[in-house]
Amino acid sequence: MTESFILTLSCPDRLGLVHAVSGFLLERDANIEEAAQYNDSATGLFFMRVQFACQSPDLPTLKAELATFAESFKMNWGLHSTREAMKTVIMVSKDGRCLNDLLFRWKSGLLPIDIRAIVSNHRDFYQLAASYNIPFHHIPVTAATKAQAEAKQYEIIQAEGAELVVLARYMQVLSDDLCKKLSGRAINIHHSFLPSFKGAKPYYQAHDRGVKLIGATAHYVTADLDEGPIIEQDVARASHSDTVEDLTARGGDTESQVLARAVKWHSEHRVLMNGHKTVIFK
Repeated sequence: MTESFILTLSCPDRLGLVHAVSGFLLERDANIEEAAQYNDSATGLFFMRVQFACQSPDLPTLKAELATFAESFKMNWGLHSTREAMKTVIMVSKDGRCLNDLLFRWKSGLLPIDIRAIVSNHRDFYQLAASYNIPFHHIPVTAATKAQAEAKQYEIIQAEGAELVVLARYMQVLSDDLCKKLSGRAINIHHSFLPSFKGAKPYYQAHDRGVKLIGATAHYVTADLDEGPIIEQDVARASHSDTVEDLTARGGDTESQVLARAVKWHSEHRVLMNGHKTVIFK
């Protein structure tokens, strides 16, 4: 039986890396189905993503051999089966546009994720979650209960074995401790007006200033608020005739599309960390 895997790796750049990786796979009768690489001359690092197929693989042995192979090149690597959808927990507050979009794309087979739970500090979307047969966890958050609430959230994330946490307009700032625990596996979406227009109603502020571009940014969550490594961005034009409602609707559409692309690329193991930046193999 043939099974496909995705191998991702990064290491100090040197001659012969592509040859070494392809040779390693060839020796194990693996057929390369897709491959991409990038050499960052600024950091001296090499990045690669390879999708390959092999017959009835002995996975523990393959991983052990990969570990030995990678050690000699000082590689950070990961091996993932294409048959396993990424276990995901979505967090949301009272704006459900991104949540609704992700759920529809997931149900339509457009995202290779397995949504295990929805966590919210409000009750607004429990019926939406139920319509998709997804467990909904209402965990209120106040300044006095933030630590306890985050402990419950993390307990759910761990219990579901989540490899990805999506903050789909979750309007609570995560603590430094939770950010560290979710490092590299939590994606946030925000409007690209930051830091110009902060607060609960950025589109009202943007309308008041007469902006000509609105946009959105999807990034990994870090302790530095809204400054994590960027995965995807996009913009939409605005004009003098747009109302606040127009800007809000267009901005919401842009946020949904940007977040969906970031989730798709992450769940397909196309995003590799490069310091404070990302390498995206589309």
